[in-house]
Amino acid sequence: MIVSFSHKGLQALYERDSIKGVPAAHAPKLRRVLSVLGVAEGPRDLDLPGFRTHPLSGKLAEHWSVWVNGNWRVTFRFIGGDVELVDYQDYH
Repeated sequence: MIVSFSHKGLQALYERDSIKGVPAAHAPKLRRVLSVLGVAEGPRDLDLPGFRTHPLSGKLAEHWSVWVNGNWRVTFRFIGGDVELVDYQDYH
């Protein structure tokens, strides 16, 4: 279950299906990612084609990343069986 967001646009997409705050071209993929994150209990639940899920390092250690488009990723971390700090960013 998603318990917190760092990106207000992603939160609006998840809670109200509003694409205001995210690129319209990325909205379909973002919806899929958020839908899976909403029921995910751990990284294995995100091992899906096209997600390119991987752990991050450095200042984002303990966070995970899912590929969206180009350099854009959804990043988050697991705390127990919950997902928190869901963000949408180009961290490259």
